[in-house]
Amino acid sequence: MKTVAVTKIGSLRDPNADSRGRIGLVEFPEPKLGPEDVRIRVAYSAICGSDPHLAEGFFGTDVPIGLGHELSGVVEALGGKAQYNGLKIGDRVAGNFLRFCGICTPCRGGHQQFCEHIQDYNRPGMAETVTWHESQVYKLPDNVSLLKGCLLEPTSVAVRIADKANIKVGDRVAICGGGPIGQLALQVLKMSGATSLTLIEPIAKRREMALKNGADAVIDPFTQDQHQRTMELTDGVGFDVVIDASGAKHAVAGLLDIAGKGATVVYGAMYPHDYEMPLNISDYLYLKELTLTGVFVSPYAFPRALQILPHLRVDELTNVVFDLQNAEEAFSAHISGDHPKIVIRCNDIEDGGEPR
Repeated sequence: MKTVAVTKIGSLRDPNADSRGRIGLVEFPEPKLGPEDVRIRVAYSAICGSDPHLAEGFFGTDVPIGLGHELSGVVEALGGKAQYNGLKIGDRVAGNFLRFCGICTPCRGGHQQFCEHIQDYNRPGMAETVTWHESQVYKLPDNVSLLKGCLLEPTSVAVRIADKANIKVGDRVAICGGGPIGQLALQVLKMSGATSLTLIEPIAKRREMALKNGADAVIDPFTQDQHQRTMELTDGVGFDVVIDASGAKHAVAGLLDIAGKGATVVYGAMYPHDYEMPLNISDYLYLKELTLTGVFVSPYAFPRALQILPHLRVDELTNVVFDLQNAEEAFSAHISGDHPKIVIRCNDIEDGGEPR
């Protein structure tokens, strides 16, 4: 099956063509359909901000490395025992790229994100088909298109961020980073009762998007004094919840200064593996009693993400679509930063489940 993959390790942003990472279309063998498996004919697979990190060797350097975990599609085949979810051939679905075994010590202790077998079904979904365990697959609501459905996984991340933030109605909230996760988290936190909801983002179009989708204010960190603006927006006390969705080294440390006393700061992006953020424990953990936490993956969040997905405004995240054979061009568009999200059409499938 045709699969988008990293074919050469290196930064996709490297100006030197000789050392730059490469993305290409590779033939991968289709996994055998196990008794509890579901084979999905992939309709759409979105590029995640973490995908370029794979090209940099974040999770290993043996190429080709298959890409794609934000996807939707149509059930093409079911294993003989894949019957507990009520799935049928032709169903429109999306899902979790990770299978949590439910048996290992972390899973049984309620920490699925640390499942000891988490990679067993982590298969590339930026492909013609993907084969997952049925526990990973969720039927899409009738009022969610396949195009919108490919955002179920990033929506689950936004839900998990809200969980980790432990937000209470009326909390003052700031989000750093106006990419897909930041925009989705903004909408989820608005639903959760956030006030003084502020997006910190240098790109004007992304600030405008946030204001259309529920932000009370925006901050341009390049032209505005971030701390001064925070004090104006929060009556001088700082934010109760601060979330980083940027993954940018130059942005994350300053977020501790806009957090109010007793605030929660959630680092909700992927960061360079060798980056160590300076932290004055006395100032931030002793005198301000901040709670610092992060987000890896999204255990337990998918059913709730499925519930709220129909209510999210995502057109600006799904309006740039490339075909599978143009994957290299799609990644170039992603790297450019000109668009908040890029989607790859892996098969031409109508929303009724039939090929066009």
